[in-house]
Amino acid sequence: MKKNISSDKNMAIKISKLTKRYSLYDKPQDRFKEALNPFKKSYHHDFYAMKNVTIDIYKGETIGIIGKNGAGKSTLLKMITGVLTPSLGSIQVNGRIASLLELGAGFNPEMTGLENIYLNGTLMGFTDEEMHSKIDAILEFADIGEFIHQPVKMYSSGMFARLAFSVSINVEPDILIIDEALSVGDMAFQMKCFKKFQEFQEQGRTILFVTHALDTVIRYCNRGIVIDAGEKICDSSSKEAVDVFKKLLTGNFYPDKDQNENQESAKYPSGQLFKNSFPSNSEMLEYGNKKALIYDYGILDKSAMPMTLFDHNSICDIVVKIRFNDKIIAPIVAYSIKDSKGLEITGTNTLMKSIETGSYTEGEEVEIRFKQELNLRPGAYALSLGCVTINQNGVEVYNRLYDCILFEIIGGAEMVGFFDLGSEVTVER
Repeated sequence: MKKNISSDKNMAIKISKLTKRYSLYDKPQDRFKEALNPFKKSYHHDFYAMKNVTIDIYKGETIGIIGKNGAGKSTLLKMITGVLTPSLGSIQVNGRIASLLELGAGFNPEMTGLENIYLNGTLMGFTDEEMHSKIDAILEFADIGEFIHQPVKMYSSGMFARLAFSVSINVEPDILIIDEALSVGDMAFQMKCFKKFQEFQEQGRTILFVTHALDTVIRYCNRGIVIDAGEKICDSSSKEAVDVFKKLLTGNFYPDKDQNENQESAKYPSGQLFKNSFPSNSEMLEYGNKKALIYDYGILDKSAMPMTLFDHNSICDIVVKIRFNDKIIAPIVAYSIKDSKGLEITGTNTLMKSIETGSYTEGEEVEIRFKQELNLRPGAYALSLGCVTINQNGVEVYNRLYDCILFEIIGGAEMVGFFDLGSEVTVER
């Protein structure tokens, strides 16, 4: 049930014991069996997309909601905006909500962009005269040129995002709710959107958004909420929420144990392969003659735990374990890092570092570690590994793994290019 708040004027949204339950059936005919059964026999099982969630959101807060895919984040936003009806619990709202839940939601594909602006305004309760006073600001922000007079079915996903976001922010909402819709825009558009976020924050408006860009949560949000399996498991500062999410991804979040117990349980089991802790990448490419085989690998955090999310400038170990299937002298072990566009931006190997790797016979194994400071620009990256040698025929590849681990750097660092060179700035007058 959704209603307006009257008791607390500082509250923007009050969510109390919110639950969304779906009835799932193993077979389509089971739905009819249940409906027609005279004894009301149940043929379904309950699935809770949201379970007993309580959240108080105050005016002026910017809150990032994070969680794994299918955790219930979008379900929560849809219930707040009234797209879905809760099974149990209540939602109280104080102020006008503008939402951008799905790309182009509420747009008629046969109508022009301009016509859709007025249509969306009508759905939000504005008159045509009121929307006419806002049209210049909407068109300026969307910046899609003459396409505003074309049917939106001709729009690219980026043009959809520009127009939909422009309408949402220019209707002067008290509460702005966004679900991953900005990820399709180009960098210039995203920068313009986040500048608008900052203006909204200065005006004391409330922003609630779902994102997988954890650096965005840290940079722009003063509060973070982590949702997992339909339940709220963290509601704290943005930094703490991101830390909890990182533990959740690696299976090291134990809400019923204290921090010391967590640290004890975080010890990685001996004999277990690191690579099994990382999500498999279907695009990984492997080749080589297998005279030496990279049988295990991983990126470990300062606690020696496999991790795919790292704070900017944190320390990690890149671990490569090799098993030799032939007599090998002085193998060269290497790693490289590519950005999300596939550009190889850095890397090194044991030869470049003048490290003697030794000689090996069949059946022997070795572990190579590269200790690194991750001073990369926040973003998504891919790790590649290799074991080769150089002989009279050139480079002989024993084993190469391209894009074997996908990982992310998060944080509020701003820089030009890929690296933070650790500049120290002094000003003297």
